[in-house]
Amino acid sequence: MTWVKICGITTMEARDAAVEAGADAIGFVVDPSSPRYVEPDLIARFCDGIDIERFIVSVDRSPEWLVDLASEVGATGIQNHGQNADEAAAAALGSGLRALRPIPVGDAGITVDPGTVPSGAIPLFDTVSHGSHGGTGRSFPWDTVAGVHAPFVLAGGLGVDNVARAIALVRPWGVDASSRLEVARGRKDPDTIRSFVREVRIG
Repeated sequence: MTWVKICGITTMEARDAAVEAGADAIGFVVDPSSPRYVEPDLIARFCDGIDIERFIVSVDRSPEWLVDLASEVGATGIQNHGQNADEAAAAALGSGLRALRPIPVGDAGITVDPGTVPSGAIPLFDTVSHGSHGGTGRSFPWDTVAGVHAPFVLAGGLGVDNVARAIALVRPWGVDASSRLEVARGRKDPDTIRSFVREVRIG
């Protein structure tokens, strides 16, 4: 069964929809420049009382800061884009947390050899565009990662209309969606979350 993460959770309504739909994980963005930014005290509320995985999603943060924050709010995993990506993944694993290691995919293809990520971390392939580290709503050519045989998470422009097709084509270990599940920028639509998870399970 394909693992599914709903990223960029900003409301309790969206959190509850992801949990009730059967998502395996949710993510909270702590990059203040993002429209999906969530304050740590609200993340702690979102993490409370649920059993699914809970990821801190960041850009260029130090491994120590991320591990401390995860402990503070009750997160179970770290996903650090940009600088310190490998170091943050290794620190997460060393602290007993799950680690997703983002790997940007651009016009020139995969930017980092997935075989070089820290052992135990799961590569997450996402679309990079104009300096953005993700959340673009754009997909990359999926055949770019069709030859990757290790477990990986597919992200970038996934929505209700295309996730089953993406799964059928590249058979990822997991999928991650955010912007195309929104009713407004930074605000998830609960019904779309439910439909997305249902499509993943069908795929």
